[in-house]
Amino acid sequence: MADSQRLADAPDCLMKRAVADGVFPGGVLLVGRKDRILFHRAYGKADLFAPRKMTLKTVFDLASLTKPLATALAVLHLHQEEKLHVDQPAARILPALRGTEKQEITLRHLLSHEAGLPAYRPYYLTLAGMPPGKRKPHLRDLLSNERLESPPGRKALYSDLGFMLLEWVVESVSGMPLDAYVERNVYAKVAPSLGNRLFFPASKCPLPDVSFAATEFCPWRNRVIKGEVHDENAAVTGGIGGHAGLFGTALGVWNLLSLLMDAFHGSFKTPLFRTGTLEMAFRPSPVGGKALGFDTPAPVNASCGGRFSTNTVGHLGFTGTSFWMDLKRQVTVILLTNRIHPSRENHKIRTFRPLLHDAVMAALG
Repeated sequence: MADSQRLADAPDCLMKRAVADGVFPGGVLLVGRKDRILFHRAYGKADLFAPRKMTLKTVFDLASLTKPLATALAVLHLHQEEKLHVDQPAARILPALRGTEKQEITLRHLLSHEAGLPAYRPYYLTLAGMPPGKRKPHLRDLLSNERLESPPGRKALYSDLGFMLLEWVVESVSGMPLDAYVERNVYAKVAPSLGNRLFFPASKCPLPDVSFAATEFCPWRNRVIKGEVHDENAAVTGGIGGHAGLFGTALGVWNLLSLLMDAFHGSFKTPLFRTGTLEMAFRPSPVGGKALGFDTPAPVNASCGGRFSTNTVGHLGFTGTSFWMDLKRQVTVILLTNRIHPSRENHKIRTFRPLLHDAVMAALG
């Protein structure tokens, strides 16, 4: 039986059941091996209030997939171009960190979540009362003055704040905003059309004529969020952050990941990243086990289930998005959903994700 036929059994049934059981209103599942898409289907609704069906062209708020697929790739590209080095202290680039307890934090620490920074701060509550032009500079003052929770390099603590600093690094080194740098140097080389690549809607005026998956009814903004970033800290500073703000379709995510997989294995269909750069990026840290901007499967209760090899990288997004790449088997699984629509209090996806990934890998044998 062909891989595509096997995937049309258990994984397809699980996705249909997930919609029926309220795990998420809708979603898109894409499974690929090497450079070939084996399965790509849409389920359920993109918006419960319109209502609109989910389609293969639905654009999702990718949330924290921004970290590996935008910010980390921008830093890695600058490293590859010898504009910076991942092992240099961030304070060499950001003078505001000099003379503080953060002066020994390296870019590698930030990328692997080992800087000792807190996981999250609701900065938007302070920034929302300021003129828009002053918000990002004040955010960076807040980041510079934030106290560490542990010494740099001691342990891993997943942190949005570290990737907010990395956005500042990219801007300082390149002289370009993060979205412009990654668009020019990465996304434009992946696919010619906007619908087939990733993008930051906040930098597009007017918005592209696409269908966005709805996210939460946001109490802070008093409306259902569609086509604008859900994350409040990113939203209040213009919609573009090192930790959130990236949008795209499942195909857009696949187009980028398949090129990374090819380059990792020594194929250069598109001159994007060298194999050595990706080998460095995908190597788990001995301290916390995370790669550079990418996550790795947890030792127990991994969201990718128990069938991916130990040579696997991926990431989750708060809005209900994820990808996992088994670098050994060259299998990629992309699951994009609107699980926080209409409320973030729906956590059923935590149980569903490993079941789905186990079913996909079992079907592939």
